[in-house]
Amino acid sequence: MPFREFQEATRIHDFYYKNGELYCEKVPVRKIVKKVGTPVYVYSHKTFTEHLAKLQRAFRSVKPLICYSVKANSNLAVLRALVKKGAGLDIVSGGELFRARKAKCQGKKIVYAGVGKTSDEIRDAIRARILLFNVESLPELEQINAIAKKMRKKVNVSLRLNPNVDPHTHDYITTGKAETKFGIDFEKAKEIFKVAKDFSHAQVCGIHVHIGSQIETGDPFLEAFRKILEFIDELEAGGVKIKFLNLGGGLGAIYSDENPQTAEEFAAKILLLFKKRKFRIIFEPGRFIAANSGVLVTRVIYVKQTDVKNFAIVDAGMNDFIRPAFYGAYHALWPVAKNEKASSWVYDVVGPICESGDFFAKDRELQEVHAGDLLSLMTTGAYGFTMASNYNSRPRSCEVMVKGGTFKIVRKRETHQDLVRGE
Repeated sequence: MPFREFQEATRIHDFYYKNGELYCEKVPVRKIVKKVGTPVYVYSHKTFTEHLAKLQRAFRSVKPLICYSVKANSNLAVLRALVKKGAGLDIVSGGELFRARKAKCQGKKIVYAGVGKTSDEIRDAIRARILLFNVESLPELEQINAIAKKMRKKVNVSLRLNPNVDPHTHDYITTGKAETKFGIDFEKAKEIFKVAKDFSHAQVCGIHVHIGSQIETGDPFLEAFRKILEFIDELEAGGVKIKFLNLGGGLGAIYSDENPQTAEEFAAKILLLFKKRKFRIIFEPGRFIAANSGVLVTRVIYVKQTDVKNFAIVDAGMNDFIRPAFYGAYHALWPVAKNEKASSWVYDVVGPICESGDFFAKDRELQEVHAGDLLSLMTTGAYGFTMASNYNSRPRSCEVMVKGGTFKIVRKRETHQDLVRGE
């Protein structure tokens, strides 16, 4: 979709044009670049917190614990902003637990997922008094119980069930089908619940389900949740009590011409399923909150013309933002300075990395660009910096948070010395 259409079609973030200049909230993006350079991630505090508030309002009738998924964007400024607004945190590693504690998130608002928790990570999580471990296999449950017993602690556990539901999203972000590494099938879960009393220090008292990411309709959720509730009914008929029901995340964000359900539409579809239930409902949104809350601003270094292509070569690369190379993901490109009189050209927008896969857009219609122009890669607040690397020995970019009319650097740009620190 051309950037002009995208701009008119989306009212889901706080990036907009004023007199031809791109703004984040009340700050001109060019002003940020003048201070910190490029490439730079620019985040809108208002967008982050308002997307959380949309979920809180939509599901207020069941008073859920909304645990933001740290892997989507783990900057401490982001985590602190959301925790202050009442969010818990969904973590998948010891490093994310460390960040959660730095962000002053209470242990009773932390849930811990992931298929490969190490012994040290489990011990640290028990010390932090987290609310729940989301367990993905019997050996993991046995390990958690053994460690908790040695520590003389009792912990809560949810079994992550795999409902074998196709969420109709990218294969790499599908997690609820039988062939993925995630979750436990229903028959195995029944066997675990039968012997749950044998785990003296791991109370199996919850069910967790997460079927994938960037899911645009409610149908896959309804299919999965109905299967889960039938399973719970069977358990409870046998005397098992379920205290926690973790419904995961997966709500889609708008990248191009998608039309994902809103928080209110999602709530309207699924709340009836849980109307007479007494579980503590947990959600784990990541992309829904973070994606539209950030952009990656990059500068054109060269414009290269060949017989078959026009290339806009920019100073950001796949090491800064890997989603187009990794997933073939579409991200809109907006000029930081919009010129309505400029002619339109078709470009491949590519980075400086020595890989043919280092691109942000192919055959994209943009206003004519020149060396020195600034481009904003939209909807990069989720799975942007968190997936960045130092490939080609490139320092990672800085991150900036905008709040109203002010902005602050919330992560300094790495230096060449940072690249060899510890070597």
